[in-house]
Amino acid sequence: MMAAARTWLTAVAAVTLLLSVAEMLVPQGSLREIASFTGGLILLAVLMQPLGKIDPAKIDLNISHYQEAVEQRQTELEASQKEELASLIESEMETYISDKAKSMSLTLRVQVTAEPDGSGVPVPVRAELTGPRSEELSRWLDAELGLPVERQVWNEN
Repeated sequence: MMAAARTWLTAVAAVTLLLSVAEMLVPQGSLREIASFTGGLILLAVLMQPLGKIDPAKIDLNISHYQEAVEQRQTELEASQKEELASLIESEMETYISDKAKSMSLTLRVQVTAEPDGSGVPVPVRAELTGPRSEELSRWLDAELGLPVERQVWNEN
C-alpha cells in the first residue's frame, strides 16, 4: 500500500516538474495556452490513475454489519446508562434515608438496592439498614418511598 502511494506521488511530482519545464520552453501565445491545457489534462490523468485500479467488485457496499455493530454498541450504552442511573438512585436514596434517620436521632448505615421497574426505570426495591430498629422510620420508608416492611431488612447491632 505504501509502495503504491510512493510510486503515485513520485509520478505526480515528475509529471508536474516536466510540465513546468515544458511550459517554460514554449513561447508566449496561443501555443503556450494549448500546451498548458494539455499539460493540465495529463496531470489530471496522473492524479486519477489510482481510481482506475479500483475493482468495483471488491467494494463492499453492504452496511448491514456496520448497522449491527452500531445497534449492539447502542444496546451496551443503554445498559451502562441504566446501571449508572440505578447507582445514582441508590446513592441518593441512601443519603436521603440517612438524613431522615439523623433527624430522628438515629445512627444507621443504609444500603439501597434499585432495580428496573416495568418501564425499565430503576426504582428502589430494597433497603438494608444497620442500626437500632425504628418503627417510625419503617413506616416513613413505606409511606414516603414505597418500601414496604417486607422489603426492609433491619440488622440491629
